[in-house]
Amino acid sequence: MNFLIADTFTASFNRLSGLDQKAVKASVFDLQMDPTGNGLQLHRIDKSKDQNFWSARVNRDIRLIVHKTGNSLLVAYVGHHDDAYAWAERRRIEAHPRTGAVQIVELRERVEEVAPPATLDFVFPEAAKTEETVAVQPALFASLDDDALLSIGVPTDWLADVRAASEDGFFALTAHLPAEASEALLEYAATGRLVAPAPVPAIADPFAHPDALRRIRLIADQEELEQALAFPWEKWGVFLHPSQRALVERSFAGPARVAGSAGTGKTIVAIHRAVRLARENPNAKVLLASFSEPLAAELAKKILVLAPETGGIVPRITTASFQGIAEQLFQLEHGVRPRIAGDVVLRERLRAAATSTALKGFSERFLLSEWTNVIDAWGLTSLEAYSTIQRMGRKSRLGPNQRARLWPVFQAVRDALAAERYTTWADVFTGLADALTTRENKPFDHVVIDEAQDLAPAELRFFAALAPAKPDGLFLSGDVGQRIFQHPFSWASLGVDVRGRSHTLKVCYRTSQQIRRAADKLLPTVLRDTDGLEDERRGIISVFDGPAPEVKSLADLAAEADAVRQAVATWLGDGIAPHEVGLFVRTSQLVPRARAAIAGLTGEGEMTTAPMSLAKGLEFRAVVVMACDEGILPLDERVADAADEAELDNIYETERRLLYVACTRAREHLLLTGVTPTSEYLADFMS
Repeated sequence: MNFLIADTFTASFNRLSGLDQKAVKASVFDLQMDPTGNGLQLHRIDKSKDQNFWSARVNRDIRLIVHKTGNSLLVAYVGHHDDAYAWAERRRIEAHPRTGAVQIVELRERVEEVAPPATLDFVFPEAAKTEETVAVQPALFASLDDDALLSIGVPTDWLADVRAASEDGFFALTAHLPAEASEALLEYAATGRLVAPAPVPAIADPFAHPDALRRIRLIADQEELEQALAFPWEKWGVFLHPSQRALVERSFAGPARVAGSAGTGKTIVAIHRAVRLARENPNAKVLLASFSEPLAAELAKKILVLAPETGGIVPRITTASFQGIAEQLFQLEHGVRPRIAGDVVLRERLRAAATSTALKGFSERFLLSEWTNVIDAWGLTSLEAYSTIQRMGRKSRLGPNQRARLWPVFQAVRDALAAERYTTWADVFTGLADALTTRENKPFDHVVIDEAQDLAPAELRFFAALAPAKPDGLFLSGDVGQRIFQHPFSWASLGVDVRGRSHTLKVCYRTSQQIRRAADKLLPTVLRDTDGLEDERRGIISVFDGPAPEVKSLADLAAEADAVRQAVATWLGDGIAPHEVGLFVRTSQLVPRARAAIAGLTGEGEMTTAPMSLAKGLEFRAVVVMACDEGILPLDERVADAADEAELDNIYETERRLLYVACTRAREHLLLTGVTPTSEYLADFMS
């Protein structure tokens, strides 16, 4: 008899307490060893219309729901007694009449309410609305007939509901539809194209259908069962959705890019491309790089889930941060690690150079900014190069005479750093790019870059030189809306022209519709890069609904801490695990404020508390963004440090994007708090 586990079981299992999970594991192992269920007190669920549903006793209150047929035993659900029975009474498991795939179908007549009541996009307790006008939304799928809907796996019970659904109504429906149907309909809503799957040859076992394999897993032995019970969250984190698959499998003649707002799966596309390229060529070496070491470590974990080491793929995929891979290659080239000059050293050398050259009329703040964003960023080594460079994003215009006065200062800084054997990261990347450009044999066959929006000019030059000039040599993923560390510049000017090979993902799989809509208000609807490519943020659709985000303006720090503690305690009580909770603040100095708010809560040590700048690439079921106070967002010290008007504009823009990044780490729950007066950005979030 085949022993199978459904994703509905792993999801319900993950919501149980640790003690109950331990008991469930023992019962499932017993059931695998003896599918007859002797000793588990199996009982048929009489009120279910599917006569193959049985319950198995785990302890006094917990019940397993299994589906028994002649040659298979499917573990479908687990929960407290009443919840488990109610789940089985509302469902049937059957092969779809058109696709042939086994589906877990919720009975239409047992669903009391499909469309949710109208709600606000956010909750702001201090400004409760007495009346709300809800615009009538058009039906999204009215033009699709039964044949079209059946072709994508919509159960017959739900055809009429799908055809009548508006945008908000459809999000309520997604919880009741099989994943393949929901995803095809989402693709249609986002692009206007209904992509029916290619016909699958008749399969004797409906559990072996490709769509069925996405939600039901055949368990061969106890080791596989252990894995199925241990990795529900990671499994979700690497799942490839149809809207992403084409970008994974497509071959590009030159550099290519995938864009999209937070949660649309850009990183998942990057991971799958790296694995696909390594799998297709057993000799290929692939670099998968991201902005920071923590992000690179997360990529490595997901690679292991997607491609276990037994396949020989993982050893040929190098995961590293931008600076990490540069440091490795620098050591191979020079035999030592680079000695990087920090801000303190640079300020001292700039001050000394300005004094020795008797430079007047330029502030120390301006000199550091000009060095960082122009001289060092672009690797300028001569007055001629400085005289002709376009100072992107700089509104303080410098004529030829001013540049001629400034250049001796910057040359003196370069000479001083070289004499002391200092270098900068920009110089490291530039030097490696120069060395790699002339080499025919590259260290990697394919280079895949995540978080590419924060690449600096020297870093982009380095990766362009590192990637071989052949199809699929360089692939980049990123979101202009999440650029928080770099001024915009032209990729094409550095030889990385992705025009015609840039694609935007439109379906958000990570963040609820309510959170995504609120966070999107922080950014323009269209973001245009220096090369003219547009990231269109209209038409983005999230695949699921959730509670509205909350915004709370508190009188003092104690009131804020109480509000945060109460919210987190409620989430934990609802079954969210401590490691699925993240708390973010603007700076590392504010982290103790977040930690104090959760002090004493169960599992406080497992919760993430971090600055917003470290939120990139992370994912949580519930997120608190704290300390959204005036003077903190945007950060006063950054505003005061602006060298010119353009840099001030960029600071306001990146501070807004930092908040966007922090908010979009949340999957289901989001709370923003601040002490009055709060940040001006909260007004946009609530608009």
